[in-house]
Amino acid sequence: MTESSSFAGRHVFVAGGSSGINLGIAQAFAHAGAHVVVMSRSRDKVCQAAEGLRARGAQALGISADVRDPAAVEAALRQAHAQFGEIDVLVSGAAGNFIAPAAELSPNGFKTVVDIDLNGTFHVLRLAYPMLRKPGASVLNISAPQAVNPTMYQVHACAAKAGVDMMTRVLALEWGEAGVRVNAIAPGPIGDTEGMRRLAPTAEALAQTVATVPLQRMGKLEDISHMALFLSSPQAGYVTGAVVPVDGGSSLRGGRDMRSSYVPRSAA
Repeated sequence: MTESSSFAGRHVFVAGGSSGINLGIAQAFAHAGAHVVVMSRSRDKVCQAAEGLRARGAQALGISADVRDPAAVEAALRQAHAQFGEIDVLVSGAAGNFIAPAAELSPNGFKTVVDIDLNGTFHVLRLAYPMLRKPGASVLNISAPQAVNPTMYQVHACAAKAGVDMMTRVLALEWGEAGVRVNAIAPGPIGDTEGMRRLAPTAEALAQTVATVPLQRMGKLEDISHMALFLSSPQAGYVTGAVVPVDGGSSLRGGRDMRSSYVPRSAA
């Protein structure tokens, strides 16, 4: 079976799929023959993403919904289910992040990241469960190294992603009997993404980031999408509850010192 047909006719739903890592995953599944639904808060971005997938020859649908709104998420999932049937691969990747010392982080700033990353992941997975193909579905959460490595100026992201990792493991236990596998990917520094533009906004910060990677390069979108394809394939049929770092080994060095990337509000 070739990569271009390995997911032929399968239904792949990507939450947060209008840009960056998640769009790269959606494109990879589209290339592999899947019917792809991308969901994102921005109507313009999600429509553009779906148009791009259709231009690649895929059957694709774009739906605007905010992962913080359970009713909107459920409506999006029902629309996708009505068009393409049971979901074979569910990717939950919506995320928010910024650099802030804990002493300067507002309660609303902390809540916003937790609502998007952690609560949003729960909404997507919980509301999709009745529509997953059982047995056989693959669920992929997009985590981050901050889930296990304490990282300065990232208390909000660290807390949220640690919750995503534990949710991945708990649901792997609960949903295994139904034949649903639940795994997570923890991307390291990936070039040309909004996340890296926020976390390494200067040339100096970017160079320091690369220096922390044992493989001495930034990751590429394909590095993540290849792992997503593998974890959702029959070759990974006995893998569940895993949180897989795809980071060039950077997490082996522990958390990053983000002080060089922080711009105080008074200097912004």
